[in-house]
Amino acid sequence: MHGRRNPFVAQEGLPLLALVFALAILLIRFSDPWFAVLPAALFVLLYMVFRDPLRYVPSVALGVFSPVDGEVLEVGRIESGEVGKPALRIVIKVDSLGTYTARAPVEGSIKDLGRKALWLQTDEGDDVVLKFSGYRFGLAPRSLAKFGERLGQGQRFAYLRLTRTAEVQIPVDGKVLVEAGRTVVAGTDVIGSVRGSR
Repeated sequence: MHGRRNPFVAQEGLPLLALVFALAILLIRFSDPWFAVLPAALFVLLYMVFRDPLRYVPSVALGVFSPVDGEVLEVGRIESGEVGKPALRIVIKVDSLGTYTARAPVEGSIKDLGRKALWLQTDEGDDVVLKFSGYRFGLAPRSLAKFGERLGQGQRFAYLRLTRTAEVQIPVDGKVLVEAGRTVVAGTDVIGSVRGSR
């Protein structure tokens, strides 16, 4: 998975960017250059949508990192989370022009990788779930990881594909470190912490 990396944009966006760039070049070469303004503007927009910048991920013991760029919408407790236990929940509105890839909130092994959620279990036995919702054009996030694979804190693991919200669920004996209205950066900002249950 570490090899599937482009320093500028997500691989999924490369074909579209190449197509629009080629169209702009053709219009400049064989037509009025002013006709290339629209494809050039579209190229910039697509670059912003698919951008995947390098991120420095600090090492924070038991830290829970923001999986996406965006704004915290809601923080609270739910009595029945995705793994059937009470959990603390952090809901983040995904920035449409933020990074295109989602990052693992904690270091751990993938226990489940459904269409809408990622379930990670840390070495301490804490269950952390990342759930997505609000797909534009019906495009759900696409995973780059596999069941049983181990992810590091802040590691890229999925293409967001225009998802509207991300929800992180952590154990109730953990701690939430953000509140509604806070802007967060994927793989860089710590939004909470988990404590080992063993």
